[in-house]
Amino acid sequence: MPPSPSQSSRTAVWKSIAISRTDDIAQGRYSTGHKLPSEAQLSARFGVNRHTVRRALSDMSDQGLVHARRGAGVFVAAAPTDYPIGKRVRFHQNISRGGQTPAKRILALETRAADKTEAEALELDPGAQVHVYDGLSLADDQPIALFQSVFPAIPLPQMLTALEDMQSVTAALKACGIADYTRLETRITAKQATATQALHLRISEGAPILRTTGVNVDPDGRPVEFGRTWFAGDRVTLTIDGQDV
Repeated sequence: MPPSPSQSSRTAVWKSIAISRTDDIAQGRYSTGHKLPSEAQLSARFGVNRHTVRRALSDMSDQGLVHARRGAGVFVAAAPTDYPIGKRVRFHQNISRGGQTPAKRILALETRAADKTEAEALELDPGAQVHVYDGLSLADDQPIALFQSVFPAIPLPQMLTALEDMQSVTAALKACGIADYTRLETRITAKQATATQALHLRISEGAPILRTTGVNVDPDGRPVEFGRTWFAGDRVTLTIDGQDV
């Protein structure tokens, strides 16, 4: 007899355990290098057998959150990266301040018509041409976020070429004549990772992610970038500078 819709939609016990342990790491209850409770302790706590606990820990290991040491136990491999959100958000500076090595990987570069949301954010006519940069942000070679940056094409005709050469929005904008820019607004929404997002971020489908959307403007207040970013929820702690509130 096939499972009922309510049964098939339930979260698997092992996944629930993995989410709980991941949240413990994200909340700082276990820091980098800290040993997690043993399989026996976790089995007793959650009322399951060791096989279920082992599968949860294996999933966390696949995500790069923990690693096992033979005969010693399971240890936290990485702690969440503090990522300040403010008027001058700069990816490389944010990651470098935390003592990690930043990197970006280009996934796609294209010019196309703006959708309604993009046109409104960039103050463009419906269907106006925009340059789009899809990429992956990494800290110490671990993916922490997917992003999409959208730029008005007419005032920035060489933007895609500059991005391909420099792989830095700040440097590319400067090469195109925008010496400085600031964040006009940022919105943060909790989401669940889609299958594609999970693949890129090396997390489980349905894992918690944080989506931010923001608009950057030049010194004259003209929008130069509309950005969407999807952060792996267990790898990044978004912080807000009090000076920007």
